[in-house]
Amino acid sequence: MSEKRIEQRGLYFEEFEEGAVYLHRPGRTVTEADNVLFTTLTMNTQALHLDAAWSAGTEFGERLVNSMFTLSTLVGLSVAQLTMGTIVANLGFSDVSFPAPVRIGDTLYAETRIVSKRLSSSRQGQGIVQFAHTGRNQDGVVVALATRSTLMQCLPAEGTR
Repeated sequence: MSEKRIEQRGLYFEEFEEGAVYLHRPGRTVTEADNVLFTTLTMNTQALHLDAAWSAGTEFGERLVNSMFTLSTLVGLSVAQLTMGTIVANLGFSDVSFPAPVRIGDTLYAETRIVSKRLSSSRQGQGIVQFAHTGRNQDGVVVALATRSTLMQCLPAEGTR
């Protein structure tokens, strides 16, 4: 008797349901090392992310996490559940905003609503899915919003998985 083998994957185009909301868990606690590494890797030398003494004098009173790290983590938290191995490409982002800052030590949680989907008119076997991502901190405060369009694979023909 052979053992059943299950591989983690995202959803195929047909499996997305408009209006459905996916809660992505576990969350991700942001460390000082995350912020400093991401900020320096991306050459964003903004003092608000790197200089604790300078940041103490701002209205925030401390360094803030780089918003591009926040956006990347927001999308990253959704990958295993939605797009792992089933995405063809990111097509673009719109309506990106950061309503509240993320601070070192905050835990980020993400949820995604399926806004719309349609078959591609130019790429057979693929479809376009629009996601509305929401990021919240450990207190439920919304810290990031983004709309993302993706090109997704359709279900493979029977026997080709």
